[in-house]
Amino acid sequence: MTVLYDQSRQAMRHPEKRNRAETPLQRKPDWIRVKAPNSPVFLETQKLMRTNGLTTVCEEAGCPNIGECWSQKHATMMIMGDTCTRACSFCNVKTGMPAALDADEPARVADAVAKLGLAHVVITSVDRDDLKDGGAAHFAQVIRSIRAAAPATTIEVLTPDFLRKDGALEQVLEARPDVFNHNLETVPRLYLPIRPGARYFHSLRILQKAKELDPTVFTKSGLMAGLGESREEIMQVMDDLRAASVDFLTIGQYLQPTRRHAAVDRFWTPDEFKGLETIAYAKGFLMVASSPLTRSSYHADADFARMKAARLKAV
Repeated sequence: MTVLYDQSRQAMRHPEKRNRAETPLQRKPDWIRVKAPNSPVFLETQKLMRTNGLTTVCEEAGCPNIGECWSQKHATMMIMGDTCTRACSFCNVKTGMPAALDADEPARVADAVAKLGLAHVVITSVDRDDLKDGGAAHFAQVIRSIRAAAPATTIEVLTPDFLRKDGALEQVLEARPDVFNHNLETVPRLYLPIRPGARYFHSLRILQKAKELDPTVFTKSGLMAGLGESREEIMQVMDDLRAASVDFLTIGQYLQPTRRHAAVDRFWTPDEFKGLETIAYAKGFLMVASSPLTRSSYHADADFARMKAARLKAV
């Protein structure tokens, strides 16, 4: 059985979105359909997340791929709480003043990674502008804890932009993640309405600086299509990312969580996503994932293996 993914339960938990003007919800096309999350392995993964008291971006952001990923014991851990200090108009994570950091969280994340037997794990977080280092030291401790509990697991971090947090990026990279990921999310023209708390060229620079600080780390970024950007604007962002030596690009369809979020401008077709993938490879990316349901951590384990192989082939 396939169903259109329903995010309404997630949306009900976020009353802070009520002050936004309503925008229309468009009917999703047939190619955006996913299986209902009801397999025994899905429930086992869900139970482990609950037992370890962990938050996942899979649930908080209402990811349409949760059924497939959790049924394969793949989950993206979201550290530092479930409350973000920013209010991006595309995101379904709640906004407000976060709680204090949980010192036991790194150990619980590492325990879950070991129990799931993950070959590759993605660790992300909310924005924590309230913290002096933006949560960089906490990211580093999570990486070190996973290394101790599951030394064979490769680690990908999807971090905030650490805006005005001097030294934060250095702390994360000193813990030696295998992949440093920071999403640009959209084209420069749309930053003010879509990512009002962020700055395009700062986000671009953090990716460039990560490669400068550690040339061995894989760098990665992601874009959403369907917010009103043009094909030419996406191609320009590709050029900007390649100039910053970014290795891996993901492009997926934006799905509007509620009427209080940014409206979908249009649904890009699978063929259009395939065309963007072809262009991105031609521009020199080692790895490209581009499809309507692509998300930053979707199939991240297999994509990481292919990216490593591509680097070896290029040497």
